[in-house]
Amino acid sequence: MKQEHKLFQGKTLAILSGGGDTPAINSSIEAVRNRASLLGFKVFGVLQGWKGMLGDGNVVDLTNQPYDGWYGGTALRSSRTNPFSSKKNPESRVSQVLRNLERYKIDVLVTIGGDDTNGAAKRLYETEGIPVIGFPKTIDNDLRTRTIHHYKGREIEAVLCPGFPSAAKAIAEFTANIKTTAESHSRIIVLEVMGRDAGWLTGTAIFGGGGPLALIPEVEVTRERKEFFFETVKEHYMRSPKKCLVIPVSEGVRWFDEKSGKVDVVYASSEVDEYGHPRFGGISGVIASEISNKLGIEARAQISGYYARAGNCRHYDRRLTQTLADKVADLLIREEYGMMPVMKNLVPFVELEEFNTSAIDMGKVGNKPLSDDYFDANTFTFTDAYRNFLEIVMEKPEFGDFLYDFPVVIPE
Repeated sequence: MKQEHKLFQGKTLAILSGGGDTPAINSSIEAVRNRASLLGFKVFGVLQGWKGMLGDGNVVDLTNQPYDGWYGGTALRSSRTNPFSSKKNPESRVSQVLRNLERYKIDVLVTIGGDDTNGAAKRLYETEGIPVIGFPKTIDNDLRTRTIHHYKGREIEAVLCPGFPSAAKAIAEFTANIKTTAESHSRIIVLEVMGRDAGWLTGTAIFGGGGPLALIPEVEVTRERKEFFFETVKEHYMRSPKKCLVIPVSEGVRWFDEKSGKVDVVYASSEVDEYGHPRFGGISGVIASEISNKLGIEARAQISGYYARAGNCRHYDRRLTQTLADKVADLLIREEYGMMPVMKNLVPFVELEEFNTSAIDMGKVGNKPLSDDYFDANTFTFTDAYRNFLEIVMEKPEFGDFLYDFPVVIPE
């Protein structure tokens, strides 16, 4: 029997993005918008995340509008607004969200974000019955997507989130560039990489020619471990032909402080956002200073900062967002809400297809630290399994190297 109208003709779907930006959010918005439109939805965009659902609302129409999914960041903009009560904002604003959902006649809400943004959406689904679908997003790659990495006959639980592949390429390129100045001055450069609680992104520096050593939040640097780390750094530096090292460290590294006698992170600010997160930053300067003082080797700090978040969506991310959007279409057709599309298998670019996806309960996402299979805490190095993980997600980039062994001139 011929279908006269599209399946969801007369229905409205809205998309919002919350939390930190990534190079892949616009690609995600475009992909979800296109598939929802094919199903008959009118598609709205909510500006500034949950903030755009407060007050009188801040909503735009994305239906039949051009949209550049290659451009990085989010054209819908973002915020770290929490509609539920929190320590920073004890007033619940859920009633405002419900009022605007009704005013704008929004039937389904797709939230692009991490554990905070999607966690708030899940609560709305559970407490108010609002039809929501979450979409993963983070450069930290620490959402528990339950993606399986098949490696040498083993099944390793990995993570694959849109935004991470593009950020990984950016950090690899950043490391390759900064390595030349480390070589020129025979220095150690401590490269600080985003990663509050997980070292997934920090490890991508090894594909930029960074040294084998690294520090991640999953491994606390106690007094004893710090002394061993310094010994390891000196050994690697002295063995390096060019007498230089680039040591990537996560911004959330737990480092032993001599004055306080405690292991803690370094805070860039004492303020917290509406989800209770403080801002980290500056651990690279602390580590570089201590390397210089204890080892007598010139060391400098370099913070990569927002560079990893910036720039255009890369090819793997582009196809990844489209593949997960295919799964969103499947969830919409079956009206299966409160779910988030994920890749069930870690696959190369050509195998990014809907049959390799799955969907998980948004309330059971949580965070996933870097697996012990990927980092050797005894040597401060990433393993071959992690290198294989990166080869699948980003392919090994080719960066130049100045190979030389000039003969030494001995005066007659």
